Amino acid sequence: MDESKKIAKKTLDRGFWLAFCASALWGISGTVLQIVAKNLNIPAMWFIATRTTFAGIILLIVGLIVLPTKDFFAVFKNWKDLLTLVCFAIFGLLANMFTFFHAIKTGNSSTATILQYLSPLFIMIGAIMFTKKRTSRVDVISFILALIGVVLMITRGDIGHLSIPVVSVLWGIGSGITAALYVTIPQTLIAKYHGILITGWGMLIAGIISNLFSPIWVNPPKMTTTSILGIGTVILIGTVLAFLLMVISTKYTTAAIISITDAVQPFTTLVLSIIFLHYSVNLAEAIGAIIVVLAIYVLNRYDAN
Repeated sequence: MDESKKIAKKTLDRGFWLAFCASALWGISGTVLQIVAKNLNIPAMWFIATRTTFAGIILLIVGLIVLPTKDFFAVFKNWKDLLTLVCFAIFGLLANMFTFFHAIKTGNSSTATILQYLSPLFIMIGAIMFTKKRTSRVDVISFILALIGVVLMITRGDIGHLSIPVVSVLWGIGSGITAALYVTIPQTLIAKYHGILITGWGMLIAGIISNLFSPIWVNPPKMTTTSILGIGTVILIGTVLAFLLMVISTKYTTAAIISITDAVQPFTTLVLSIIFLHYSVNLAEAIGAIIVVLAIYVLNRYDAN
């Protein structure tokens, strides 16, 4: 292997491991979020307001430090881009955090993460419905595999019995749909501006809207060491650091390689749930999780265009 190929491979490997770590951090965040949502009795809107407000401020500070000052308010100079940013904040970030929180609160972090992981399928379905995209063999295979996997997971192999409440399944599907919106809505903005700024402004706008419903300074829940550590972990590790690593990874590797690392998130959450939350998994559920991950991998890897 000549020197240029060695450098290229090293660069791709660096991007892969950055994306891998980002996905693993999101998986860790999902497990911690279960503790916050179920064990600490933290109100959903208060938590989301806190998470989005502080994450937005931190990301914007990072953007102000590492990016040109002239780019900081650039998105506000175009009203169409600003409208898209607000839609991203409401229907992407805010809606996804709300549905994912309740999917975990009413069910468990492992199943909620897997259901949210179905977002590429909802992107595919949306493309078929609204852009008249032709259904390919890959689309059909991915959809059928994912459906089989989800059924195995939520029934644990017993078709006549759900292992989690129906409401948790619905919240989980909602988190998958809103995750699809979270990915698709800001694409034009990220291509035009910078991902850190778009996410930072989106988070801050979502935080401002959340504070209209549940101000973080009004009747805050009683804070303990556990709750502070849990909320801090979700904000700093599962939101800010994970996103920054993922943004940096895009400079070194391809979207196809990054999509492969997406599977790390649900598996990380599943493993940590088993170890720390004493979540028991039977064979049918494990097979279902593997099938879902395989389905999304197939869709991302072979239908990226």
